Amino acid sequence: MSPIKFRILISAILSAFLFFQNGLAWASAKKKPNIIVILGDDIGFSDIGCYGSEIQTPNLDKLAENGLRFSHFYNMSKCEPSRSSLFTGTYKATVNAVNMVGLFRNAGYYTIHSGKEHFLPGVPKELYAAFQNDQSLTFEASNEYFIPPSGKFERPFFLNGKEIQAGDIYHETEPFYKDDAFTDNAIKWIDEASAQHKPFFLFMGFGAGHYPLQARPEDIQKYRGSYKKGWDRLRIERLEKIKKLGILPEYTKLSPPSSNINKTRKHPPGDESIREKIPLYRPWDTLSDKEKDELDLEMAVYAAMIDRLDQNVGRLIQKLKAEKQLDNTLIIFLSDNGSCPYDSNRDFEYPPGDPRGFRTLSAAWANLGNTPFRYFKQYGHEGGVRTHCIVHYPPMVPKGKITDQPAHINDIMPTLLEIAGIKYPSEVADKSVQPLDGYSFVPVLKGEKRAEPPFLISGWTDNFRMYIEGNWKIVKVNGENWELYNLKNDPAELEDLSEKNPDILEKLATNYTIIGEHKIGKK
Repeated sequence: MSPIKFRILISAILSAFLFFQNGLAWASAKKKPNIIVILGDDIGFSDIGCYGSEIQTPNLDKLAENGLRFSHFYNMSKCEPSRSSLFTGTYKATVNAVNMVGLFRNAGYYTIHSGKEHFLPGVPKELYAAFQNDQSLTFEASNEYFIPPSGKFERPFFLNGKEIQAGDIYHETEPFYKDDAFTDNAIKWIDEASAQHKPFFLFMGFGAGHYPLQARPEDIQKYRGSYKKGWDRLRIERLEKIKKLGILPEYTKLSPPSSNINKTRKHPPGDESIREKIPLYRPWDTLSDKEKDELDLEMAVYAAMIDRLDQNVGRLIQKLKAEKQLDNTLIIFLSDNGSCPYDSNRDFEYPPGDPRGFRTLSAAWANLGNTPFRYFKQYGHEGGVRTHCIVHYPPMVPKGKITDQPAHINDIMPTLLEIAGIKYPSEVADKSVQPLDGYSFVPVLKGEKRAEPPFLISGWTDNFRMYIEGNWKIVKVNGENWELYNLKNDPAELEDLSEKNPDILEKLATNYTIIGEHKIGKK
């Protein structure tokens, strides 16, 4: 071959290689990302390691280390309104709302719902998982983790809309454990998406850490005895770690210990002498050794539940790595509200952790979960409405960043739609669509500044409503007068400024009446 012909051949091969390489880059750029939204249940702000906890959550911590953490992320303070807002991008869905999952499905995604589904009564049934997903395994509200001795769960499970018995749910490990089974099914369905060469949208609605307190014995044993130091010392240790991690400013103070003073949530009947202690804060050093041991077990079981959730997150990550899909998968982890202080114990015959029992967390442990904030689930104070949020998506999100830009659970829908290149419709089937209340936080994920939402709303019913504009927040307890806080100066809501700043209080209260009640209703 002559030198000229050889150079021509080499040039042609090089051009073909560059064309192929550019084509791969173009295809990669055009490839739609997989989406995984993981929602914990009743897990407090500081209940995972990368937000200050002593509970071992290495997989969530790794997502945070390689992703973004929000320090000011708001939910709707209770299970069903948070889920309604998450899926519809609104404060309160109407009959004109749209479930984002259906939009992903219409855009060619394989859609999966594995876990809890709990919407507000006003959410149309056609927006439920069975109608929106290619595969769905769901349950509503508090359900046992192990198959009860009767063989039947209190509330049913549904597989693609049809009721299914506990023993018929696909699971890989005995004995059956609810959150493990959800993960088993999710992984199986990811394989089905791969077989169809489709990107997938997966919603993982874990049961942890919602009561009842039930966990695998080997997980409980990891934590047994570690909580005998007590909630007082642990709250201090968690806040120190939160500050060291850079999640909250150094000047953040610890809120005073909270008892549960919610007047609308009552005890079940019976065992009054035991139940009267459950909602109360008591100094740890005033408890007997017997009480300390019993309460250590209670918190050890709760920690084991969060640990098991993290293990299942790790299983999902390993699946993505095996499929070489981790870098093309956007993962969001968050919780629906703060930790739960409510007495829903059935009886006290069986200790926490026992599959035969149905036990709940004491308010003082829930207060630990919400460190450093005040109050709990359902409350409009920060302990109820402010939780962790981690976003992991290597093509967009810088590693290890923490943002103090505020965001809300109804921002997730517009954010995911923007990343996937899906347009929110103005009408569906000749019916006008309810406008979104949320705003995309894609700029935040890129490390940029976004326009701050004009207001944020949360709190369960008008009795515990909260409303935020900028640094200012008004909030109620038990339907009483509005309290006023400056969150920038006072993250733990220690100083009510309503009397010192009546003009600001009046402005926010008026705006809430005009704007907020229109968005969410007065009830």
